[in-house]
Amino acid sequence: MTKHPHTVEKIGGTSMSRVHELCDTLFIGDRAGDALYHRVFVVSAFAGITNLLLEHKKSGEPGVYALFSNADNDHGWSDALNRVADAMRAAHAQVLDHPGDLAAADDFVRDRIEGARSCLIDLQRLCSYGHFRLSSHMAVIRELLSGLGEAHSAFVTATLLRRRGVDARFVDLSGWRDEGEHSLEDRIVQGMRDVDLSREMPIVTGYAQCVEGLMAEFDRGYSEVTFSKLAVLTGAAEAIIHKEFHLSSADPKIVGAENVVKLGHTNYDVADQLSNMGMEAVHPKAAKMLRQAGIPLRVTNAFEPHDPGTLIDDAEAGAARVEMVTGLGVYALELFEQDMVGVKGYDSAILEALTRHRVRIVAKTSNANTITHYLDAGLKSVRRVERDLAARYPTASLKARNLAVVAAIGRDLAGLRVLSRGLAALESAGIDPVAVQQTTRDVDAQFVVPRDRMEDAIRALHAVLVENRKTAPRLAA
Repeated sequence: MTKHPHTVEKIGGTSMSRVHELCDTLFIGDRAGDALYHRVFVVSAFAGITNLLLEHKKSGEPGVYALFSNADNDHGWSDALNRVADAMRAAHAQVLDHPGDLAAADDFVRDRIEGARSCLIDLQRLCSYGHFRLSSHMAVIRELLSGLGEAHSAFVTATLLRRRGVDARFVDLSGWRDEGEHSLEDRIVQGMRDVDLSREMPIVTGYAQCVEGLMAEFDRGYSEVTFSKLAVLTGAAEAIIHKEFHLSSADPKIVGAENVVKLGHTNYDVADQLSNMGMEAVHPKAAKMLRQAGIPLRVTNAFEPHDPGTLIDDAEAGAARVEMVTGLGVYALELFEQDMVGVKGYDSAILEALTRHRVRIVAKTSNANTITHYLDAGLKSVRRVERDLAARYPTASLKARNLAVVAAIGRDLAGLRVLSRGLAALESAGIDPVAVQQTTRDVDAQFVVPRDRMEDAIRALHAVLVENRKTAPRLAA
């Protein structure tokens, strides 16, 4: 692999749906000749495709995977696969205009979709025999289906760029029809082995098939893991994530575009806090790889190519300040047990139940006889945990409340009196906080408020903790 200084850059699914526009900004823009190269691009599937292949990320509406795993209707999953094919063709029809390119993309979709269909039919037939269980193959099926979306978008992007005069190479890490087994590292090394970054632009699938099974550990965060591992293995000078917006002090839709401040520079500690609040600049495991390799991460707006965006590295803050205010809807699961005082085991039992039901913890508080976990989960999952704990502790009182955690985050909050100023701001806005806490590390302060007041709380805290900084550079609307 190359030893030339280069960047590894990732493009998300929403931006991918505008990939033809990115030719005029990100991929080509005002570059020519050598300036086009020394860049590796890792791409996600076009917007909505992975939802159709697996299940809708927010609504949970079943896709091909969910329908196949339930198998209530033998033809339901096949019909869903047809919808994926239609969506793929519609997606590349929006970005390709040459008849030959469109025909090649249609053929690519047909080959991958029909290949996947044959695989699923064969597996369904095999599992009709008692010795074989479909459940034991579902993790592999999830991996197979996931790879279809990224392979399609990478193929289309490389085709589009070649039509524009760029020597782009489609690098397929999805393991399609590959008979060998590879670790993630081997898969990436093999895919990049003979790529010359001085004269080629690799367009790499965000999904990589490997013996570790990316979906098992990272589920739909796998593309950022591929991106980070690729940056580390190739010795990238910088890793870059291109989004449709700048990483800024709050959601401009909530506080107003005229009031937000672009972060500009922060560190991996803040990135971890953002991830905890459901605003992933990068997956925590991916960030760990980059941090340990000493590779800085940059988050940019893909459609503003001359703006440097926000650099994330290990640098400490030059001065104490709140960098972002954000919120997340949660369920507060409270366990009260009068006999808890001085008794060990309650914490571990709760964590065991939460882990078993794959419920993510955002924050936690406790006192002598009460433990409260703030959970990023649906009500059904929370109720399952509640039932398990009620069975284990029949004399305990369990309560689940629909709330929101609003956090003020920064590299250094020492001396800013974030809690007292934040409480005053909430009181002025007529918001009664349910709980507040700030850790000894001074990187975040959390205000727990009623769910329906979350956006009001974000506006109130942002106005006091961020907008009052008169010297802060404003983010253009």
